[in-house]
Amino acid sequence: MSNYRVRESGDIKSQGEIRKLHPNTSIPKVWDSNVCDALEIDPIVVSRAPTASGPYKAVVRNGVAEDENGKWVEAWVEQDMFAATDDATKEEQEVAYQAGLDATEAERGRWTRTEKLVATDFHALSDTDMSAEMTTYRQALRDVPQQEGFPNEIDWPVEPT
Repeated sequence: MSNYRVRESGDIKSQGEIRKLHPNTSIPKVWDSNVCDALEIDPIVVSRAPTASGPYKAVVRNGVAEDENGKWVEAWVEQDMFAATDDATKEEQEVAYQAGLDATEAERGRWTRTEKLVATDFHALSDTDMSAEMTTYRQALRDVPQQEGFPNEIDWPVEPT
C-alpha cells in the first residue's frame, strides 16, 4: 500500500485517506507527479529496514525523512527490545527472552530427533536384526539433547546406509 506525505502538515496518509481529504476531487487511479503536485503530497519511497546491531535490539519505523535526492523515504530507528520495569530489570527480561528462544529451539530439535527415530523404527522390529551401526545411530539420536551446544548447535548423526 502506498503512503504519502502531506506537504502542508507533514502527516503521513494512505491513498484512501488522501481521497477522503479531497472528497469533491476526481482523482485518477494512477498517481503520477502531476497528481501529487495537484494534491500537494509527496510519495513515500519504501525502504528496507536496516539489520539490528545486536540480539536484543529492534529496528522500528520512525516516520519519514528526506534523502539527498529530495525524495521522502521511510525512516528507521534502532531501539532496545527491553527496558527496566517495576517487575524486572532489562537484563532479567533479556535472560527470560533468550530462555524462551532456547526452549523453542530445544522443542524443534527434539521433534526432528523423534522424526529420525520413527523413520528407523522398522529396524527395531522383533523379526529383524538391527545392525550395530543402526543401533549406534539410534543411540546417538537419543543422546542429541545431551550434546554441548544443544539446542542452538546440533551435530546430527549420519544415518547408516
